[in-house]
Amino acid sequence: MADVARASGVSVMTVSYALNRPERVAAHTRQRVLETARRLGYSGPDPRARSLRRRISDCLGVVLGEQLRYAFDNPMVTRFLAGISDELVQSGEALTIISTAGGDRDRDRVTAAAVDAFVVWSTATDDPALLAAIATGRPVVVQGGPQLPGTQCVSIDDRAAAYAITEAAFATSRRPAVLSFPLTQERTPGIGYGFDPGSTTYPVTEARLRGIADYCQARQISNDEVLVSVAARNDESHGREAARALLAQRPDAVMAMSDELARFLLEEASASGLRVPDDIAVTGWDDEPSAARLGLTTVAQDLRAQGAICARLALGRQTENPYAPWHVMHRTTTRGA
Repeated sequence: MADVARASGVSVMTVSYALNRPERVAAHTRQRVLETARRLGYSGPDPRARSLRRRISDCLGVVLGEQLRYAFDNPMVTRFLAGISDELVQSGEALTIISTAGGDRDRDRVTAAAVDAFVVWSTATDDPALLAAIATGRPVVVQGGPQLPGTQCVSIDDRAAAYAITEAAFATSRRPAVLSFPLTQERTPGIGYGFDPGSTTYPVTEARLRGIADYCQARQISNDEVLVSVAARNDESHGREAARALLAQRPDAVMAMSDELARFLLEEASASGLRVPDDIAVTGWDDEPSAARLGLTTVAQDLRAQGAICARLALGRQTENPYAPWHVMHRTTTRGA
């Protein structure tokens, strides 16, 4: 910190304020200090050292890449966090959830977190929060992807799973469609024919689109024949909006990228008088608790187990990191091959 102060021509206290209490420093001064710190390779006070002063230690940080309510609204995130908690409760370690809002403060929230390691929920390759976690030099494990240098990734083979569930969804279909996750961090909704797997910065979305493309190629279906509706977020308001836009185009089969999106689609289809699977076949992804009640054909994966694996890898208690298992759960929302 003293080196940064000398090189910036300010006091050590000003450097401290610039890094920890930016409201106490003029914007141009903070910018000069931050640029100097980056040039000198100084990322700020080590949160672990700060935690000793505060008598806080042994804490794992989870970066959601979403607003905080997502941890409580999305059943699969809740299950994933439960798996992390299973691993931590035995040793008495703490858990810090670091939510992000897509703003300039995301990087600062991550950098300032007094944690020993990070687990990051599936995100984009250019997510500033993920890049900030990697820059701290602490262990980073990502669920689903991306796997960037300095990180480990815990995931199923999304591409293979997407092929298998697309086969279940599109069997006997003449008007196939996809209800998709967002493609980039801008989270722009939209609907249209055709898709390019390389257009997304979310590795999970890309892998699933590539699996769909693999199936289409095997069945001599052009990507341009597939209708794709993109939901801005995997939540009810955006999911229903994307589902209604899709149903207005009268597809007869839909591969949804989550059970949540599939549930919204099924409810909207029922309200429109459509019969499942006769008029429209639907598949989901995750096999969340509501999937069995709905009779939903879906990709089953154990996110609770993946959460525990992420925690063990981040804290150095496990070194082996194989693909997580998955299988297609065939139920009544598809017609069969």
